[in-house]
Amino acid sequence: MDRLIKLEPSNQVAVRVEPGQRCYGELTLRNVMYTMPVAFRLLPLNRARFSVRPQTGIIAPLATLKLEITYLPPASPAPLLPDCAPDSDDSFFLDSVVSPGVSFKDGSGAVSLDAVPADWFTAKKKQVFTDSGLRVFFVGSAVLSRLVEGGDMERVREVLEISDPNWRAADSADADGETLLHLAIARGRADLVQLILEFGADVEAKSRAGRSPLEAAAAGGEALIAELLLARGASTERSSGSSWGPLHHAAAGGHTELLRLLLLKGAAVDSPAVDGRTALHLAAEGRRKECAAVLVEAGARTDTRGGKARETPLHAAASVGDEATARLLVNNGCAGLREARNAAGKTAYDVAAEEGKRRLFDLLRIGESLAAAARNGDARAAATAIEMGAALDGRDGWGWTALMRAAFKGNVEVIRVLLEKGATLDAGDYEGHTALHCAVEAGQSEAVEVLVKRGADLEAKTVNGRTAMEIAASLGYAGIVRILVQGGAMEVPAMKLAAALIAPVPTLPEKEKVGKGRIGGGRDNERDWRKKGSPMGAGAGGGMRAGFKKRPAAASLTATVVASY
Repeated sequence: MDRLIKLEPSNQVAVRVEPGQRCYGELTLRNVMYTMPVAFRLLPLNRARFSVRPQTGIIAPLATLKLEITYLPPASPAPLLPDCAPDSDDSFFLDSVVSPGVSFKDGSGAVSLDAVPADWFTAKKKQVFTDSGLRVFFVGSAVLSRLVEGGDMERVREVLEISDPNWRAADSADADGETLLHLAIARGRADLVQLILEFGADVEAKSRAGRSPLEAAAAGGEALIAELLLARGASTERSSGSSWGPLHHAAAGGHTELLRLLLLKGAAVDSPAVDGRTALHLAAEGRRKECAAVLVEAGARTDTRGGKARETPLHAAASVGDEATARLLVNNGCAGLREARNAAGKTAYDVAAEEGKRRLFDLLRIGESLAAAARNGDARAAATAIEMGAALDGRDGWGWTALMRAAFKGNVEVIRVLLEKGATLDAGDYEGHTALHCAVEAGQSEAVEVLVKRGADLEAKTVNGRTAMEIAASLGYAGIVRILVQGGAMEVPAMKLAAALIAPVPTLPEKEKVGKGRIGGGRDNERDWRKKGSPMGAGAGGGMRAGFKKRPAAASLTATVVASY
């Protein structure tokens, strides 16, 4: 015989370690003798780390006795667990001897607990059996958290398997309140997530911050992990303690495929965050055009107001200057989206203007379709754009209205449509140039004539004090001078006219000049010009627009102008 006592269920004792709680495990000793009682003594080698209760006792034949092995954690700030955890490098010695003559009257199966004389376990008096095979195996949240953080999948499995099912070890959390699922998700370990789920982890368990595992997966863009959680029934909606739901996190992070997965699994496309913003708001704020497109395709509302400022997604796109997302929203939005106002009474255009996002001005104020129609001379498209809600007097980044564009390009039919629809005839840009100034400078005589007949202010001056007549005279446009005079414009005084005639006018490259004294009708010409400043404000021509050669001799030009009278 090599032993008197058997360790049950094995020689490995699971000691559960939880912060702030007594850390202990249980062990059962069975007397394997059929007729003789057995005395035992169980002592840890390191008595500063472990204690045993009871340490000694006598067990009746074939009876059992349950013991507690308590782990004594070191004082803070030392680590709660030894570095070797979940294994323990500590040793225990179980001594046992036969104890004939002991009676068990109470039927308990054990007597003299913690009172067996020490000299019983000396070889001089009795044959002592010693077993040193007992080992402690640490389990509990502190152990599991460490193993998950380290990515040790096999040891995680081992600890979960040895843990009592009543402990719900799979739902353990670390000292910061992050569950095992949250820890595995943060490390992108889908295999660990799958393992933890197999042991029954709660897919709706919240972190201390109130975030669900699916919300954590969405925030990290972990589509595979999200799919595992959804397969276990995870909710796609915002949890009660969280500011954002899974859809919000996916949209804000630009995780397009995850966004599609959540929508496929039934996530509400317009579900609000705590502050009322939807996933579409967050996609717009984050310049996530692809995510915004997925949401719009799924039916997201473009006019929902959210956040402290009660803004629409278009306001959000305007504030960051995201032209692509803004265009997507305008093209797919409800009627009047561009006119929607936030809590401060501002439209998306107003927000873009405040932030200096000039590239959005055409889209948000004039409307891209109306701007293009004015530029390209498409009167029918212009009428349609106006009917669809384009702002007649909306301005672009240089303060130009659609009427100014049409006048500069000489698109007479568009001018007529705009004026018939109520466009402001004498609206000026940021430097005071009206549609008439634009038409005069570009040499568009037909446009000038239409504007004059409609009652354009012939004496309107730019911030540099130039009238349409002065511009026409300085550029040598005899026909336009005649139209202006016939319309009632004041004649330019001789001295002023002479000064205007000899003012140098910078020359554009040859490729930008089309015909005699006119700028070509191409869009690129207008764009190149406007890079230099607002209309008629660039170059050294005394506030005149660049594009015409300096007149070397004032006399001949004066004769031309006088003859035109």
